[in-house]
Amino acid sequence: MRVMREVGVVLREARSGRLIARLTSQTKAGQMLVDADGRAVGRVTELFGPVKSPYASLRPVTDRRGGTPGGKVYVKHEAKP
Repeated sequence: MRVMREVGVVLREARSGRLIARLTSQTKAGQMLVDADGRAVGRVTELFGPVKSPYASLRPVTDRRGGTPGGKVYVKHEAKP
């Protein structure tokens, strides 16, 4: 069974096309983030900002506009039986 854990909120799309998210939970570079429906939004490429309230730069998965500003992002992980 897959469980999703909320890790942040998308703030905006940068000029470079990357998505900027404010993190509310710990994540790491290289991790794929998804929306509330489980669709891939982007992969974390960089973490920056203050340690207590970091930001993440996400490389969008597709060309289509995804990760609407204000939209929550999640990490999928396997639930322990």
